[in-house]
Amino acid sequence: MFHSNKKKKVGEVLTVSRADRRLLSNVPDPERIRNQVDRRGVKDAKGADQTQADPEYLDKLRMLSLRYMANFEVRVYTRGQQRKHSLKGRAVDISSTGLLAEFAPSAAGQLFEGKKVSIHCEIPPGTMPEGFESTVNIEATVVRTYAQEDEVQEKWMVGIEFAKPLTEYFQKKRWGYAIYTSSGFLLLSAIFIMLMRAESVIYFSYNILLYLYSIIAAAFLLTRYFFGALYRDVPINPDFTPGVSIIIPCFNEEKWIHRTILSCVNQNYPIDKLEVIVVDDRSTDKSVEQIEKVISMIHNEAERFQTKERVRMHVLSENGGKRVALVKGVEMAKHDLVVFVDSDSFLEPTAIRHLVQPFQDPKMGGVAGRTDVENKFTNSITKLQTVRYYIAFRIMKAAEAWFDSVTCLSGPLSCYRKELVLKHSEAWLTQKFLGQPATFGDDRSMTNFILKTHRTSYQDSAICSTIVPSEMSVFLKQQMRWKRSWLRESLRASTFIWRKEPFMALFFYIGLIVPIAAPVIVLYNLGYVPLVHHIFPGTFLMGLFMMALLMSLAHLLYRKSRLWIFGMVFCLFYEFVLLWQMPVAWVTFWKSTWGTRETPQDVEARKRKEARKKNKKGFGLPF
Repeated sequence: MFHSNKKKKVGEVLTVSRADRRLLSNVPDPERIRNQVDRRGVKDAKGADQTQADPEYLDKLRMLSLRYMANFEVRVYTRGQQRKHSLKGRAVDISSTGLLAEFAPSAAGQLFEGKKVSIHCEIPPGTMPEGFESTVNIEATVVRTYAQEDEVQEKWMVGIEFAKPLTEYFQKKRWGYAIYTSSGFLLLSAIFIMLMRAESVIYFSYNILLYLYSIIAAAFLLTRYFFGALYRDVPINPDFTPGVSIIIPCFNEEKWIHRTILSCVNQNYPIDKLEVIVVDDRSTDKSVEQIEKVISMIHNEAERFQTKERVRMHVLSENGGKRVALVKGVEMAKHDLVVFVDSDSFLEPTAIRHLVQPFQDPKMGGVAGRTDVENKFTNSITKLQTVRYYIAFRIMKAAEAWFDSVTCLSGPLSCYRKELVLKHSEAWLTQKFLGQPATFGDDRSMTNFILKTHRTSYQDSAICSTIVPSEMSVFLKQQMRWKRSWLRESLRASTFIWRKEPFMALFFYIGLIVPIAAPVIVLYNLGYVPLVHHIFPGTFLMGLFMMALLMSLAHLLYRKSRLWIFGMVFCLFYEFVLLWQMPVAWVTFWKSTWGTRETPQDVEARKRKEARKKNKKGFGLPF
């Protein structure tokens, strides 16, 4: 994947891994000219043959050797005969096992190969993956040095290897403390919430509806965290590699589409069992040009990867919408499993291998992977979404996966049996709600078709990252669209979900009622009670705080990241801003406009709006 930790024109802050000179560095080499460990540049103690059959070990090596572009100050301490010396340099790139830094030429006499040093630095947010943003004080060894000249000055470049990987270093430092602290407080928070709900039982007779809602909402949330904690991935079976066709629908995504395609092709998966089909929905920007460019690059990489036979593009004859593009891709697919990937989402190299594992169960109809936020460090809006995304997948979807009934196989990364998609394609394409065409919520809609007769699940280790809105206006429009699709597809699912596992069905119906009723409950507690009864809603606010704390502590426990505090901020933002989109969704959930992109329905709605404005101006003119 290509990344950057510097702000782009759109202001996005992304993490940049140093580009590998091999475009398809993770694809298994059919001619075995280079094995996976050679490509990683990591010494292999287990033998190449074994690592070829051990994807989890290979992925561990990949993560240890992955280098990220950097630009931050580094202090190197060396031991002299009389006193401690400090040299100031600047990191150029960093990995979990070491870094490359530039120093003034005068450092050449003190920093040479084999020299033992101490490293002190502050890794800025966005330089490495989430959780690595921290202070580092670690012993190290100089392993490589060379002089480098540029147009401005000469530099002394120094490659430094840490005494232990940063993963091990942080585990004994901040990460270890984060695990113990968050798990302890999570337990205390859960106990405190249960005690508060015991109070609701005591005062139940005073306001039956209010306290019943309070008990149900708390039980619903706590059980989700409980079953989410019990969730475990389906482990990799090295002998299970079914054929997979990745479908990428594209509409006006010239900025990110090349990264998406590369990440889908560059998979640690047998080349004869993986194909990538990009379907362009008549983009009006330079998306087609970008797609052709990156496919040409891939085709020129090496004949032995057979990319000309398994990476292709199709342009629709007219703009038909995302569902039409996906169905066309499925019709072109030659394999039995089809994976849907959004055009601004980027797969980890082992995503497909992990994603297909639940399909060893013949009744499994669809599986969702985990979606992380790629531009998490851009601003406060993206940081809020980072915590929300992680909890939505690792806790909420994981809890549903415990019952093999995930209710939304999300658009950024999901896998289906091809025969099931084709079976429901006509109904999916022509779906209407209250007479309006269903143009969004395609992931929830297809999930409903699949869930009716088959199981659906979630694989946390099948990871992709996606670009989320970094502007408030776009974010709010996206959230409104999601609420509308959630509401109407949940109403659809409610007609058959009762046939599923009883506890899951109860789970679902409570999850439908709680958000719908939430605005009324919040208005009652924060408005009616203080104004009419002159009682400060301390208990209610404490309950909100504890629920927010659960989200933040769960993120800290699993991610060990400093972004955990944004879980609490998100809950406050939800209660005072996003929650009030729900009443609007109640009365507008039949609308079919996206609001964030120019679909045919959006164009039509915009023209109607312009016509109304024109008519109003016309009526206001003097005769």
